[in-house]
Formats: sequence, structure tokens, C-alpha cells
Amino acid sequence: MSYSVYLKKSAEKELSSLSSATHDKIVKHLVELEQNPLPKGVKKLRGMDAYRLRVGDYRILYQISSKKKIIEIIAIAHRKDAYR
Repeated sequence: MSYSVYLKKSAEKELSSLSSATHDKIVKHLVELEQNPLPKGVKKLRGMDAYRLRVGDYRILYQISSKKKIIEIIAIAHRKDAYR
């Protein structure tokens, strides 16, 4: 069974401000997360119950609720700003 992906308002705003090429790459990865919430290359963040997915110079930070089958996208940010 696949997961549902939800974006926080701040993540939606960040996604809409990106160039179309970067936007398309990130959306492709978000769709792939529905089938596999922990793809190769994902790292668990220290001190949080969250994960990081790299997409070029951008990072997708998200949390997984296995019981509800939900992935909540916390942030989509350039790597220099992602962890601040």
C-alpha cells in the first residue's frame, strides 16, 4: 500500500518559488516517495524524527507516519539553508 504525501504550507511556498526544472525534479521525487518512503540515499536527521532526501542542491526534509501511511514534507530548501 502506498503512502500519501502532504506538504506543509511553508514547503508549498518554497516549492512554488523554484525554477521549473528544479520544481519538476523535486515533484518527481515526491511522487516516488509515495511508493518507497525510504529510498536509497535518504538519511535520518539527528535530534529529530525526520529524514532528508537530496535532490541536486536542494533538500527535502520530511517525517513519516507509518501507522497512518502519511509522509509530511516539512521543508524544501537549498542545501545552504536546509538545516537552519
